[in-house]
Amino acid sequence: MKGTGRREQNLLAFPSIAVNLSVRFEERCSVLCELLLLQLLTLAASFAEVGVGPGQELRMGWSCLKSSELMDSFEEASIDIKMEIFEAIEDNYGGVIVNMKKEEPMDFLKFHTMLKASISFWRLKGKKGVWIKLPIELAHLVNAAVKEGFWYHHAEATYLMLVYWIPHEIPHTFPAYASHRIGIGAFVLNQDGQVLVVKEKSGDMTGTWKLPTGVVDEGEDICMAAVREVQEETGIETEFVELLAFRQSHKSFFGNSDLFFICMLKPLNFTINKQDAEIEEAKWMPMEEYASQSKVNQSELTKMIANICVAKKEEQYNGFSALLTTGHSAKKCYLYSHNI
Repeated sequence: MKGTGRREQNLLAFPSIAVNLSVRFEERCSVLCELLLLQLLTLAASFAEVGVGPGQELRMGWSCLKSSELMDSFEEASIDIKMEIFEAIEDNYGGVIVNMKKEEPMDFLKFHTMLKASISFWRLKGKKGVWIKLPIELAHLVNAAVKEGFWYHHAEATYLMLVYWIPHEIPHTFPAYASHRIGIGAFVLNQDGQVLVVKEKSGDMTGTWKLPTGVVDEGEDICMAAVREVQEETGIETEFVELLAFRQSHKSFFGNSDLFFICMLKPLNFTINKQDAEIEEAKWMPMEEYASQSKVNQSELTKMIANICVAKKEEQYNGFSALLTTGHSAKKCYLYSHNI
């Protein structure tokens, strides 16, 4: 196909795909032009197994007229490809997000060919990171994604998130998944200066009276989690007063870090109705008796927490109030601070 001085037209036919390639060569076609043509033919061949269906259609075209290095070799190169790719949402960091739907079953072969075609398209568009969210109903597609170079980012009860980084020449910038578990401890003081305590049926503190504790649920505010945990474990309804302190530790639950917040709550009723599944006993106890327990004083951390609670009871300590506010995204959130 060297310097013919005329337009060459080729129809490259593959299963379920048609590629129309037209290149006009000048009399002196350079090696660079031949390499470009080879790349275009290779790209077309890579789409050979991509089906044309009722889904999204892709039409791609390249124009090289602005490249001064190629102007001496040819006047125009274009390629027209029709294929099916995944619908994707563009993120704010030059990547795309694909949310696979459990209501739309897909077999391994179709997923694999669509994935290869989609990656090629996103690469041409200059995209970087690819996120694919696979519901558990489509778990049979994981192997196809892994074969294409995807790796696990995180998993939840109902889905797996896989990621792929297109520009291999630079390190990926995917953020790590949530690295912390968040827990609460509830300091509930009644009008007689007694603290609400429980004995758990299992755990590190069995046999010791301790503050009600628990883990913050997904999408739950710290202050609301404290209120919920106290109600679940003891039947006592409360309202949030202050955040007294928090501690951070590492290499904890499944190797993740851990944040634990001590919250002061005001009781709205006083009759205990304990949870039977996890709680052995629950009662109101004098603050000093709670703080003097040997197990509490064996740990520097639990001793310091008890001392903070005693200081708060004696009005010698101020915590942070929960101030409801909004951020740049207009979402409601709590800022914990001293009142100003």
